[in-house]
Amino acid sequence: MARVKGAMMTRKRRKKVLKLAKGYFGGKSRLFRTAKEAVMKSGQYAYVGRKQKKRDFRRLWITRISAGCKQNGMNYSTFMNGLKKAGITLNRKMLSELAIHDPAAFTALVEKAKAAL
Repeated sequence: MARVKGAMMTRKRRKKVLKLAKGYFGGKSRLFRTAKEAVMKSGQYAYVGRKQKKRDFRRLWITRISAGCKQNGMNYSTFMNGLKKAGITLNRKMLSELAIHDPAAFTALVEKAKAAL
């Protein structure tokens, strides 16, 4: 039986890593060993970033809702409590969109929340 050498798979693996490292600064885009480290680290950053994105957007929505509530003489926590008691189940993303693009509808929601308290 013939001896199998790994040159083809090795080249394929290295090309894949160097392709992922395209655009990196200096040797990180040209040298396999440093490129491999940079690609692994960037993968970790990407994984963490996908989790952080969810947190960041929720924080942004809450800030926008809070600003809309303050314009209507209410704070965020009492507004959310009033919505819950009124039986209005809108998520924070949609509430923030209303606060920005449709202030009249948001004011109506604030009034309903105040009435439920």
